[in-house]
Amino acid sequence: MESLGSFLPFIAIFAVMYFFMIAPQMKRTKQEKKFAAELKRGDRIVTKSGMHGKVVELNDKDHSCVIETLAGKIKFDRSAISMEMSNKLNTPATKK
Repeated sequence: MESLGSFLPFIAIFAVMYFFMIAPQMKRTKQEKKFAAELKRGDRIVTKSGMHGKVVELNDKDHSCVIETLAGKIKFDRSAISMEMSNKLNTPATKK
């Protein structure tokens, strides 16, 4: 019974790490994969590097997309897309 008591702090540390670090990261990863799969032509997006553009072409074979920016068309991997801006731009501002 004494050996179980000595492992109790390690078990508690692992549980805290799981609930505050591992589980939220897994949830975020799942949301990013779902977002990348739901991309469609015409979506206004922001890449993880901060580039704004509009999706003009999707390629399922190599999981890439072509984005039209002010500078021209650029090919990105779908995992490089950070967020979709079309819905955010159409929502009204809320007053505090």
